[in-house]
Amino acid sequence: MKTPTSTSATPLPPEDDSRSAVSGKAVRPGDRIFLGLSRGSGIAVLVIMAAIAVFLTYRSVLAISGDKANFFTTLDWNASGLEPKFGIAVLAFGTLVSSVVAMVIAVPVAVGIALFISHYAPRKLSSTLGYVIDLLAAVPSIIYGLWGALFLVPHLTGLYTWLDEYLGWTGIFEYGGGAARSLFTVGILLAIMILPIVTSVSREVFLQVPKMHEEAALALGATRWEVIRMSVLPFGRSGVISASMLGLGRALGETMAVATVLSPSFLINTSLLDPGGGTFAQNIASKFSEADEFGQDALIASGLVLFVITLLVNGAARLIIARRKEYSGAAA
Repeated sequence: MKTPTSTSATPLPPEDDSRSAVSGKAVRPGDRIFLGLSRGSGIAVLVIMAAIAVFLTYRSVLAISGDKANFFTTLDWNASGLEPKFGIAVLAFGTLVSSVVAMVIAVPVAVGIALFISHYAPRKLSSTLGYVIDLLAAVPSIIYGLWGALFLVPHLTGLYTWLDEYLGWTGIFEYGGGAARSLFTVGILLAIMILPIVTSVSREVFLQVPKMHEEAALALGATRWEVIRMSVLPFGRSGVISASMLGLGRALGETMAVATVLSPSFLINTSLLDPGGGTFAQNIASKFSEADEFGQDALIASGLVLFVITLLVNGAARLIIARRKEYSGAAA
């Protein structure tokens, strides 16, 4: 006798709530809390940036409206006179030149150190060298400034003389004697200061290169340098650009070290070795305490320009990274 088959459907297991959590919907209390905190943090950053921009813009408008000279081209800073005349031409020139010198010196050296630590040095040496590089980032700015003023400036005279002898004909490296308190010295000091940042980030990026890429290149008979050129550098290009922008951000806004080393003057010198010049951050730090209310507004106006330059630099870096991402191998 045949047993009658059951026509009732087998009950399905209950749906797992984690599916909706994975899909992006916050169902569990912990997910809701984390979503709220992360969203609130992002909004808070935007609000803070907007508040800073509004404050700087408001105070800058008050200063620029009372300026009796052209704010962008005047080679003078007299914001406390009966007829205030001030401009940012010297400050913009000094900030950009010293930062470019720092980047030209620091980035190749930092990338070389990062490659040595990640692909050439023995394990013990790489860990020790990496620790020393990271330790340099913790040194306060004023310590760098004191070292630059008491040690770096007196010992750069020989380098300045050599540059004047062989490259003085260009006009850029013409040296007329005197203390080496110039934008070139500032650039060298800034290069030393941003070196740990660029090196640390670049090193971590190089360590993330897929081992299969390197092993495949070695299997094809590539040398160590060819592996780095074909696998490591293309993969880490966007990371190196990001590290460079972080270093550039510190170079643009460095204050105490520049104020300690530089001999400020509102002159634009054709030679990088001539004493004088100025930067936005150095000028604000040296004049803010003795400025009246209008003078403070003028300094805030120069700070707004530095704020805009920093945003433009970071925006340009993001565009470069986005355009090169498809060629880097990071998307592979």
